[in-house]
Amino acid sequence: MDFIFIEELRVQAWIGIYPREKAAPQTVELNLTFGVPDSAAEHDDIADTINYAEVIERIRKELAEQHFNLIETLGEFVVKLLLDDFGAPWVKIRIAKIGVMKGVRRVGVFIQRGKEGVSPPATAS
Repeated sequence: MDFIFIEELRVQAWIGIYPREKAAPQTVELNLTFGVPDSAAEHDDIADTINYAEVIERIRKELAEQHFNLIETLGEFVVKLLLDDFGAPWVKIRIAKIGVMKGVRRVGVFIQRGKEGVSPPATAS
């Protein structure tokens, strides 16, 4: 399995349980790694892989339109989007709120999921 990674994707998202978090969107940072078919490299054809530009655009659109109470729920939403809508066999996401607490750079969650029968690859970082 080959992998695509997207690092330090910053997105405005409606996330949080506190009134100040519900009043305005806040910046979240996503780091994604997801599996793609090996045939993409073999055929040199975008149709054989997952278009990362479409992934980024879709994530930005969805997170701008929905509210999530928990960062875990937001992360699961993005994972499900990649697995179900884009056909990735395996996804790892690290998602963080930036600067939400004094003296803390990031607070976040790490999620790793694969489709039925797909084990986490030992080589994906």
